[in-house]
Amino acid sequence: MRVYSPDGDLSEARFDRAGFADTTPLVIVIMPSVNMIPKVVPMGPSETVLRRASEALALQFGFRLWNGAEIPPAAGDHPLRVRIADEGALASLVRSPRLDTFIRLHAEGRIEWENGSIFDLAALRPGGKIGRALRSVGIMPLAKAALHLLRVPGRPELERGRGDDADLKRGDSATNKRNIAHHYDVSNPFYRLFLDPEMVYTCAYYTPDFHDDLAKAQHDKLDMICRKLRLKPGGRHLDIGCGWGALICHAAMHYGVEAVGVTLSEEQAALAREKIAALGLSDRVTVKIIDYNDLEDGSFDTVSSIGMFEAVGIDNHRKYFGAVHRLLKPGGLYLHHAISRPAKGTDRTFRKMRAEYRALVRYIFPGGELDHLGMSIANLERARFEVHDVEAWRMHYARTTRLWHDRLLARRAEAEAEVGAEKTRMWLLYLGGCSLAFERGAVGIFQTLASRKAKGKLPVPATRADLFA
Repeated sequence: MRVYSPDGDLSEARFDRAGFADTTPLVIVIMPSVNMIPKVVPMGPSETVLRRASEALALQFGFRLWNGAEIPPAAGDHPLRVRIADEGALASLVRSPRLDTFIRLHAEGRIEWENGSIFDLAALRPGGKIGRALRSVGIMPLAKAALHLLRVPGRPELERGRGDDADLKRGDSATNKRNIAHHYDVSNPFYRLFLDPEMVYTCAYYTPDFHDDLAKAQHDKLDMICRKLRLKPGGRHLDIGCGWGALICHAAMHYGVEAVGVTLSEEQAALAREKIAALGLSDRVTVKIIDYNDLEDGSFDTVSSIGMFEAVGIDNHRKYFGAVHRLLKPGGLYLHHAISRPAKGTDRTFRKMRAEYRALVRYIFPGGELDHLGMSIANLERARFEVHDVEAWRMHYARTTRLWHDRLLARRAEAEAEVGAEKTRMWLLYLGGCSLAFERGAVGIFQTLASRKAKGKLPVPATRADLFA
């Protein structure tokens, strides 16, 4: 028998079991009153199974339940608690045991964690064979709980996400614009809550080792891109997917180029143009709201694509690289900065979406697809590029997304006021999940430097010693 009171104290207790079977689990809920009379509540099948599962798995975090009861950690004393707001949330998971169901419930605030973050939850996850440990819970309690939950009302509407639509992967200008707006036109003030002062929303670069100064890491990333591209005064540079204009402004200010940035986000373009004017760069830096497919004012000495390729879609990759080739002068350098996934046995197997990947496309990046490094290089060569360098930045993105998550979490109340509690929960889950995925190697990110093939001298020096001196 367990005793629960609103101040959180749990203790063993003696109580007259009259009226209850000897095998009925009981929980005493002490409600504040003049006489402090305990209220005895028999534990339902759901709570019974949760308690037994917690013990079987030796969970190092606890639960707070819809009826006010608390299940403490079976091992250790970590304060992290998973709060389940209503029994219908468990019912939904039983009826539809998918990651997508959990994400919807979390977004709605029906399953949440307290006194910790997604990183604490991941660190405290049970080890070993979970299925084997759960067998000790017993078939009858599990069956009883399952039958009970199937009768519990309140299943949420598990809406079909935008990212499931095949039409979102067509790659035409109108579709691309809608997809980009879904992600980037959340609101500029929202992004300001967790990005660096220059509003750089791509992987930062940490040197000489990993640190927590996001502004410095983003500045160093912008400078590394410019140095890899060997930018020179008077050159023409194109940045495809320019975001809020940080790279094109940096390139013009510090390397003297004439820079053009293209984006499909109205909000990004508006802020970028304000920044360009404030810096006095309007004569050298331009932002256009246009799809890369429709851009005709080449040729450029250099081209960069920093964190936008993920939105192109695998079926459109050859068309994309063909457009870059058309916009670049012969011998011109192209820097391809993109997230990727590890390759599989076949490309057909590779394109099958795991649950985590499908959830990302469904809720955050509609129309998006990740390729693998070999696919990128093959498509670059098919488009008549010569590949010069490839550098892996996986752990740099793990650190960047972790810093973004922590900064957003620290300003959660402001984020909720700006975009609402549901969208804020989704973004915290997204940023935290991305950081864990990069850390564990489920996804990677590479910078690939290539040039449009041309006869004669290479556009890069014999070695890259100058980049890392």
